[in-house]
Amino acid sequence: MTKADFLRARSPEAKAAREGEILAAAAHLATTRGVREVTMTAIADEVGMHKSAMLRYFETREDIFLRLAGTAWHDWSTEVRSRLEAITPCPDACGQKWDQTARSIAGTLARTLVARPLFCDLLAHTPLNLERNVSTDTVRTFKKGAIAEVANIGDTLCAITPLNADQARTVVTTATSMAGALWQMAAPGTQLRTFYETDPELSHSVVDVEPRLTDVLSALLTGYATRST
Repeated sequence: MTKADFLRARSPEAKAAREGEILAAAAHLATTRGVREVTMTAIADEVGMHKSAMLRYFETREDIFLRLAGTAWHDWSTEVRSRLEAITPCPDACGQKWDQTARSIAGTLARTLVARPLFCDLLAHTPLNLERNVSTDTVRTFKKGAIAEVANIGDTLCAITPLNADQARTVVTTATSMAGALWQMAAPGTQLRTFYETDPELSHSVVDVEPRLTDVLSALLTGYATRST
């Protein structure tokens, strides 16, 4: 795809296709380099487009990544709800059955997040900068979508646990917030991670996200379930 090809696009279909190519290029670069390392210029170069022409499709670099974050929320919600629905409901917090259920739920949340490295990276950057350099309409659209997915996952949790709606939503927001934070601490695939792993004095800095997140969510689920019961 050449820069001239992009300039000749006029139809709604062509513009939609180019938005898709821009988003795909940004996702590819962010997956390989990390969100913080990807510039608007790098995305433009990846798709063979002048940086100034990108403004026809997206307000800013942050707009591109916020769109990717919105899609990632929907995709994760769809998968995790399907997996949670397969877990046998446990109506109270008594006994070994609840311990197993809580661990299964926590593991499902953690595992499906860690399986989406770009989403984990975006989760950390969203409140820090992605919501800060876009229009209020763009932020509103993103927020409404994310809030809706939190509520959807929360409803699924309520159906299989003794948690109430507020508690269930808090579990979801804790899972995503901590996934973003722990992912940055883990620094997977970076020189910083290699540095941590090769220096014995800094070995405690190496974070294994999935088991750490599973432990935290298990404790939170059990605490809420005990209170509800």
